Amino acid sequence: MKTYDFQASSAFVEIFDIAPYRSGVLDGLSFAVKDNIDIRGRFTSYGSKPWREAHPRAAYHAVCVEQLLMAGARCVGKTIADEFTYSLDGESYFYGTPVNPRAPDRIPGGSSSGSASAVACGLVDFALGTDCGGSIRIPASLCGVCGMRPSLHRISEAGVLPFAPSVSTVGVLARNLPVLSRAMRVLLRSHDLARPPVKNIYLLKEAFELADPAIQDALSGCVAQFGRLPHVNVTSISLRDITGLNVSLRSCNEDALRVLQTAEIANAIGGWIEDNQPEQGPNFRAGYRNVENFDRSAMSDALNLCEALFARVAAFVRPGDVFCYPTAPVLAPKKGVLTGRNLDAVLDYYGRTMAVTSFAGVARLPEITLPLAQVDGIPVGLSLATGHYQDEFLLDTSLRLWDSASQS
Repeated sequence: MKTYDFQASSAFVEIFDIAPYRSGVLDGLSFAVKDNIDIRGRFTSYGSKPWREAHPRAAYHAVCVEQLLMAGARCVGKTIADEFTYSLDGESYFYGTPVNPRAPDRIPGGSSSGSASAVACGLVDFALGTDCGGSIRIPASLCGVCGMRPSLHRISEAGVLPFAPSVSTVGVLARNLPVLSRAMRVLLRSHDLARPPVKNIYLLKEAFELADPAIQDALSGCVAQFGRLPHVNVTSISLRDITGLNVSLRSCNEDALRVLQTAEIANAIGGWIEDNQPEQGPNFRAGYRNVENFDRSAMSDALNLCEALFARVAAFVRPGDVFCYPTAPVLAPKKGVLTGRNLDAVLDYYGRTMAVTSFAGVARLPEITLPLAQVDGIPVGLSLATGHYQDEFLLDTSLRLWDSASQS
């Protein structure tokens, strides 16, 4: 793999150096911060140069940044985010496309594109990102690094620009699982408690069916290795089996996550865009038309469905249970493909990808993506998820399963 420096990676909006406040469990580690998260004395762009120019410098670090500095980590820069974090492709109209070092002709994924690129290029040990419809998990998977979306609102979002509060959360991308675990346990304020061993691994049937055959084949060895673990039961299961509701992953996305996302984006940035009419990239502009044309009467049903899915999944999960599925159902598309000129490609990428990512999103589950496979050198991530607020169990279990899958 080619070596990239800070400039060649195209991952950063700004490069700086903030020393840790004191020694701690993250001593010796460096991190970067997605540019929708505040750094004291610096502008927060939200992926938009007009937004950056219209808003004052941050008066304080975001709380999540303070936690990492207090634990001994060093902050070295702010990374590119997709425009208003409303994308999963990582091709920024204002700041350019961060490199995907494992597949340089392909997108890094978004909206935490710069964070994934900075980690994958080896420029930082880990990076902060945010995730609504997959904005940590997808770029982590496409760039071949680890990423974690924690239980919803488990990490403080003070100092993080609002997006879709019903489904958005702060999380971490890291070069390996031990580093991910160290950083996440700081942010989660974890305590050393006894946790159950993994007992059941549920393969989410629809997620595998949505995936390209090459991805299914690439992950088959990992899944087979899980089945050889002692005292672990591996079972294929559908969303209907889990919830008892007549819903699919596609409806989980289209009737719940996407509706809430569309409605809440309007609350977060709609007024400012309407008043200021800022310059917008063509891809954001095309997507934002859905926000402007959205019938908000659909929001109540989406909220109720989201709550029902959360409650049913929570009632199903028992201690020791883990869900398993491909993080992204497609390989990283080539750069420049996901535009209005290729509407079928756009709809396929977003439709299938967000159907898979919606499972943890609406059920408020912690999810970790692990870079366990590849197709012709292009990274393929495998996701593990578990019950709400069982983040530390997921970290412990992921390490065990990582070791097992690495033997396949």
